[in-house]
Amino acid sequence: MELTNVKPVVAIGIFESKYIHSSLAPWCLAAGIRTFAPQLQPAVCESTVNRPVQELAQALIARQPAVIGLCCYIWNMPQVEALLPFLKAALPQIPIVLGGPEVSWCAPQVFERLSDADYIISGEGEEPFAHLCAALLEGTSPDGIPGVCTRQRPDAPSHLPCGEWPSPYSDAYFTALRGRIAYLETSRGCPFRCAFCLSGRCGGVRFLPMERAKAELLALANSGAQTVKLVDRTFNCDRRRADEVWKFIINEYGKAIPAGVRFHFDIGGDLLDEENLAVLAAAPKGSIQLEIGLQSFHAPTLDTICRKTDTEKLCRNIRALLAAGNLHIHIDLIAGLPLETPELFARSFDTAYALGAHQLQLGFLKLLHGAALRERAEEDGCSYSPAPPYEVYETRWFPAAALRRLHRTEDAVERLYNSGRFALTLEYLLRSAPLSPFALFEGVGDALQNTDTQSLSLDEYTAAVYAYFCTLPGVDAAALRDVMTCDRLASNRTGRLPVCLQIQDAAGLKAAAKALPPAAAGVRRGLAILYTQKRIVWADYADAAQDAITGRWPLQFLPLLTD
Repeated sequence: MELTNVKPVVAIGIFESKYIHSSLAPWCLAAGIRTFAPQLQPAVCESTVNRPVQELAQALIARQPAVIGLCCYIWNMPQVEALLPFLKAALPQIPIVLGGPEVSWCAPQVFERLSDADYIISGEGEEPFAHLCAALLEGTSPDGIPGVCTRQRPDAPSHLPCGEWPSPYSDAYFTALRGRIAYLETSRGCPFRCAFCLSGRCGGVRFLPMERAKAELLALANSGAQTVKLVDRTFNCDRRRADEVWKFIINEYGKAIPAGVRFHFDIGGDLLDEENLAVLAAAPKGSIQLEIGLQSFHAPTLDTICRKTDTEKLCRNIRALLAAGNLHIHIDLIAGLPLETPELFARSFDTAYALGAHQLQLGFLKLLHGAALRERAEEDGCSYSPAPPYEVYETRWFPAAALRRLHRTEDAVERLYNSGRFALTLEYLLRSAPLSPFALFEGVGDALQNTDTQSLSLDEYTAAVYAYFCTLPGVDAAALRDVMTCDRLASNRTGRLPVCLQIQDAAGLKAAAKALPPAAAGVRRGLAILYTQKRIVWADYADAAQDAITGRWPLQFLPLLTD
């Protein structure tokens, strides 16, 4: 029998937040092993936070590893902590190494809390993790390896290299991807130092060579993934480089890049110039989506969190991006920032809402390990969760009751606005009722505060908000029914109305159906009568007709002929 040399295995595990996500971290570590310790064999094992911890434990143990590495984030740290005893019980002699932002900036405290953690990597992990694994297997001391924290030296400086990092995109990565969201970073670090964020602590910005960035972008675009998300911290911090990538996507779309793939970028909205706007306006519809962090429109708040933003230019640029009609725009606000009261936050929300973005995320401040705001929490009167994700409960400016109430408002924003299912309804309500956008969503949250909205079906939720909206001053129940009917037909391809919007008029519907041109073969149609508008409305649910930005189908109308 021919003997073969078997490389010792380094097993790298991660709990993803959802199956659809495919974090780069374990694959970056695997690339580091292949580059800096080729005498070892990396093996990536993935699970999700929704699966039993034992599943990942069994997968890691089955690899018969010589070393185990675990990737730690705010979304999976409880699962990591639960996993450690299983691994130590089964493999008591095998070193366990933790790394990632959830342990990088607080290694001494992690060692105190987790007796089963043997080593912690602080900073970028590819090189130090590989050198640590090699040292452990060679029986040499890990002392002196940059970024390696031990129980004897728990506060080793973070490893922040200045060069290029090895590519995570191996054959094994593409085999495991299976059409999930693919992630790409063409730069590391951030030029800004926002007090709530860790990216500014990861060194200055380093860019991949453009040819490598384009090659990896093409590989991911052709991997079967429908979304390629670039995780560069502020993608357009170099405007001309951003233009080059966007032009590449635009020029290759439908050719080297399959039509239908969407690229997601996190950008600084006020950093865009006229040339950027012109380039983005030429993108094929639905090919690019932009996430723009506003955080707040309260200037003193922006100053105190070291967020330098030209808010006038920011708003102007967002309106220009939306006016082009070809991009999906997602904007973010953060509640609980210093100096911002509930009243000031409501004002920021109304300003953001008026921009008309496709999604408006209402987020809550989280005091991450290593973030400047965590270090001054006592000064700001912040109380926050001691467990991940360290969400703020109260600040000197924002009472706990107001933040709890804001969670109900956020639920209403997600279901009514960000879902895209109630666009016409919201327009009607804000025209008819004497309410600001924030007051409208806050009212919905208050009205449904004793309802478990997460357990409601779409029909049940529609009925609940319809009943509430009918109580608002200036709202006509019949007119409201008609606009909600239009929204339902435009956003739900079943073509079926919920009971709360149905009007028993079989003869009228039959006559209306006869008045319409026939639908294309095999295409489902939704139909209703708008009695206050005296019109017939319908939607044909052909895939090609669905809007690439909003996900809605076009509505068509005919006058309702009456005797």
